[in-house]
Amino acid sequence: MAIRALLFDFDGLLIDTESPSRLGWEELYREYGHELPLDRWATNVGTLDEPFDPMLHLEELVGSPLDRDALDTWRRRRESVLIELEALRPGVEDYLREAERRGLLTALVSSSSRAWIDPNLTRLSRLDGWDAIVTADGDAARAKPRPDLYLDALDRLGVSADEAIAFEDSPNGVQAARAAGLFCVAVPNPITATLALDEADLVVDSLADLPLPDLLARL
Repeated sequence: MAIRALLFDFDGLLIDTESPSRLGWEELYREYGHELPLDRWATNVGTLDEPFDPMLHLEELVGSPLDRDALDTWRRRRESVLIELEALRPGVEDYLREAERRGLLTALVSSSSRAWIDPNLTRLSRLDGWDAIVTADGDAARAKPRPDLYLDALDRLGVSADEAIAFEDSPNGVQAARAAGLFCVAVPNPITATLALDEADLVVDSLADLPLPDLLARL
């Protein structure tokens, strides 16, 4: 069947918010003379389940309770400054323009919230033009790696799984897309580049390396 829709993850896929987030935690850990365990941090990427609690782990390393509210406020401010420097990842703008030119439907499918996504897209003048924006909004029961968000997006767009392509950057996201029956292209960012993305149908270093017409021709 012909491809009718493109479904994009947000964090780490459209914008590299993952690197600023990890850097904020790394700087916080180093303030206390410790290093953030990157292998454990990686398990939190792309989901709300978050099996690793970095603040609890830091408290265990320090050996005493910390002022969580104050430290979280500092960390979030630091992350915000870093995220403000991020643009759309390479190739994303070309994909969105080519999708519009071809009349393809586009959707954002994210475990994050609209309150997080909207201001980031507004800053980059990319909030408008989506046919659907599907978010977990704090509901872990819908978040990736479960397929619920993708199934919701397919329903809103009125397309079947074999008429759409999902673009993800993390193992949790890839698992969600594949569980929904979607062809999945993995585009790792600096944080997820060392993670196992072998469940994806295709892995590319950057969307700029595989223009949309070439991807559609391959399919």
